[in-house]
Formats: sequence, structure tokens, C-alpha cells
Amino acid sequence: MLQVASITLMQQTKSIRDVIIADKKILIRVDFNVPMDKDFNISDDTRMREALPTIDYCIDNNAQSIILVSHLGRPKDKNPEFSLKHILKRLERLLGRDVAFADNIESARILQNTLPKGGVILLENIRFYEGEEKNSQELSEELASLCDIYVNDAFGTSHRAHSSTYGVAGFVKEKVAGLLLKKEIDSFAKALANPLKPVLLIVGGSKVSSKLDLLFNILDVVDKIIIGGAMSNTFLKALGYDMQKSLIEEALIEDAKKILSLAKTKNVKIYLPVDVVSTDDIKEHKNIKITPAQDVPEGYMAVDMGPATTKLFAQVVHSSQTIIWNGPLGIYEISQFSRGTFNIAHSIADTYAFSLIGGGDTADAIDKAGERDNMSFISTGGGASLELLEGKILPAFEVLDKK
Repeated sequence: MLQVASITLMQQTKSIRDVIIADKKILIRVDFNVPMDKDFNISDDTRMREALPTIDYCIDNNAQSIILVSHLGRPKDKNPEFSLKHILKRLERLLGRDVAFADNIESARILQNTLPKGGVILLENIRFYEGEEKNSQELSEELASLCDIYVNDAFGTSHRAHSSTYGVAGFVKEKVAGLLLKKEIDSFAKALANPLKPVLLIVGGSKVSSKLDLLFNILDVVDKIIIGGAMSNTFLKALGYDMQKSLIEEALIEDAKKILSLAKTKNVKIYLPVDVVSTDDIKEHKNIKITPAQDVPEGYMAVDMGPATTKLFAQVVHSSQTIIWNGPLGIYEISQFSRGTFNIAHSIADTYAFSLIGGGDTADAIDKAGERDNMSFISTGGGASLELLEGKILPAFEVLDKK
């Protein structure tokens, strides 16, 4: 039961509530990696809003200064389009106070010593520093020199061993989890370590390869698995169906067979589409057909689940007490192929089950289905939530103080 052991261990991490904040210099690693259009308008500020409770906690508990560290995108050199200046106004509006901007670590240090008590400083994109992704000791020490207490509240990057998420903790006396990081791990514990049964995993997306470890690892934890999206094509092919032009990972057909066989021995029920929506072309589709899964027309590809599958999956959802969902179940970005994913979202919203949603695409699909407020918990980390479900201990948790 690898998942349960690693999650229980991560739950032992000290939180910001376990240390004295008053008169201390605080450095918080936040995740402000938010989507923006070409005019730098933020289309979704969820990650920023999720960081507010930790920042407010530091302000309310009389911290001397608060420095916020984040990355934005994957900049090559110091590309101005990835500057965190673009999010400063939104941050000030959300916090309801002025936030000072520091172009570099030295100016952050100067601001720290000149601003009135409780001042909030946003440091320029940490990925502008070459050493960040290399977890350089020099950068880690520089960041550590800015604070008495290091707080990690960036769940979305907690699976990365970078200077600002990992290395810095080695040079700070007190290093703790922020309120979001704590909320994330407690929600995963509720779904995996101590769940209400039966537990259902819904898994989708385009590739089996990205979810292979998850599927092998989670069979000891769940009672039922729904496999949808393009990855279900590989499983249907493993059952001997001719999936025509559908996206299939030929190299993983044997793995799919192993998962189906292992699930049977562990008494885990796996549900695959019984009918599919298929088309002759994804972008310029002239023809769309609904057929049994084993009867995809020649030259067509499966792009969504059919109405019979929707009804079957809804019954599986309604008979579950804990639901974990990672990955959309069709090409939901195209309206004709979004029905399966949206119907699953509506089905989950109609239950009293504890629902844990992981992955950016899944959260986006739930938003588009209008069901965000009807889910128990939507994780802010795609890759991080996937690694948690795979039973891994996330690097960011490894270096924080334990109770």
C-alpha cells in the first residue's frame, strides 16, 4: 500500500500554523503560473486566489516582511513576456493592498529592510535565474538569506526539486508547508489513505504512457476504474477491437492487457466505453457517427464516448462514495466531442461522494461544464497530483520540517 504510506508521511509535515510568525521574515514559494492571453489578461486566477489564505495568515500574524517567489511559464533567458509584473495589479486587487515589485534578489533585500512592517514583495520570475531548475546551491543560499522562515505553498511545482521548491530549505532553520499545500495533501489523504468505499478512479487523457504508473500503483486502493479518452482506445485494441484510425499506443498494448488481468485478480472492476463517437477528421469533420466500440467505421477515429457509455458510466459514478478524476474523456475542447466529459462532470456533481479532481485539463473541463462549485476538491497541480496518485513522495515535502 505504497500510496497510503507516502501520503501519511507527507501529512506529518509542519504547517505555517505550527511556527511563530511574528516579527519574522517570511519567504513563500507560491504558484502564480497563471494562463494569460497575448495582451497579458489573466484568464484564470485560481492559483493566485488559492495562495491568499497563507499570505493573509502571515500579514495577520505580524510577520516582519513577506516575499513571494513564483515562476511563470518556461522562459528562455529573461524574456519580458514572462515577467511577473504582468500579474502585479491582479495580486494587489486580490490582496487589497500594495505589493512592492523586486526585479532581483538584491532589490528584494533592500525593500525588505525599507518597507513598513508587514510589507509584501513580489520577486521577479524565479526561472529568470539559470540556477533555479538546476537546484543550484548558490541560488538556494541566496533565497534562504532573505528569510527566517521558508514556506512552500506551491503544490503545482511540489514534484520538482528546484532551488525555490527544494534547495532553499536546506539553508533555512524553519521550513513549513503553507495552507494550500496542507489542504492538498489532506484532500489526497481523504481520497486515498482513509476513503469512504467504494472508491472510483476515472482516468482519461490521450496517453496510456502518462498514466501507466498510476494504473499499476492504484489497484490496491480503488474498487472501480473508468478508462476513457483516447487512452481507452489502447485498452479496446488490447481486447481485440479494430479501432481503425483512432489514437493508439501500440507499444503499450501488452501493458494494457497486464493491467486488465491484474485488476481481475485484485477484484477491481474496469469499465471501458461500450459505444463511441467517431469522425473522419478531428478538425474538418464532415461525418460523425455513433457506433458500438468494436464497430468503428473504416477510416474513422474514436473521439468521445457514446450515449450508452454515458449512461453506464453515470451508474458507476452514482454507486461510488469517493471519486478521483484525472484526465478528460474525449476531445472536450471541440463542442461536438465534449458531451461525454461534460456528462461525467454533471454525474459527479449529482452525487454525495467526496470528489477529488486532479490535472489542469480536467479542471478546465469541469469549468466549461459549469460544475466547479459542485466538486469537493480541485487540485492546483497536474503533474504533482499525478505523482501523488502514483504513490511517490513529492520532493517539496521531503525537505520540510516534520511534526
